[in-house]
Amino acid sequence: MNSYLLFGSIASDLSQSGREVATTFGLSWPHFIAQVISFTIVALALRQWAYKPILQVLEFRRLNIADSISNSEKIKAELSRAETARKEIIVQANVQANELIAEARAAASRVNEVEIQKAVAAAEQIIAKAREAALADHARMLAELKREVGRLVVETTVRVSGKVLTMEDQQRLIRETNEQLAA
Repeated sequence: MNSYLLFGSIASDLSQSGREVATTFGLSWPHFIAQVISFTIVALALRQWAYKPILQVLEFRRLNIADSISNSEKIKAELSRAETARKEIIVQANVQANELIAEARAAASRVNEVEIQKAVAAAEQIIAKAREAALADHARMLAELKREVGRLVVETTVRVSGKVLTMEDQQRLIRETNEQLAA
C-alpha cells in the first residue's frame, strides 16, 4: 500500500517537473507539430532515397559473398583433384629419375677410367709448370735479394764512413757483397 502512495507521489512530482520544463522552455504546439511533420518528411525521404539503396547494396553484397563461398568450394574440390594428379606425376617422375640415375651410373663408370687418366696427365702437367714457376720465382727473388743487400751495404757504408761514395765505389761494393753471398 505504501508503494502505491510512493509511486503516486513520484508521478505527481514528475508531472509537475514536466509542466515546469514546458513552461520554462516554452512548449509551442504549432512549432512542435511543424517539427513532427518535418521529421516525418525527412524520415520518409531517407527511407526512399537512402535506406532502400543501402539495403539493395547490402543484398547485392550478400549475394556476391554467397557466390564467392560456392566458388571457393568448387576451387577446393578442383585443388584436391590437382593435388592428386600432382602426386601421381611426382611418382612417375621419381621412377623415370631412378632409371636415368641407373643409366648415368653405368655411363659414369665407363667414362671414369678415361677421365682418371686425363686427370693424372693434367695433374702431372700442372706439377711440372708449378716447379718451373717456383724455380723462376726463386731465381727472381734471389736477384732482388742481392740487389737489396747491395743497396743496404752501400747505404750502411755511407752512413758508417760518413763520406759520399761515387757510382764506381757503389758498384764495387755491390759486386763484392754478391760474391760473398754466392760463396
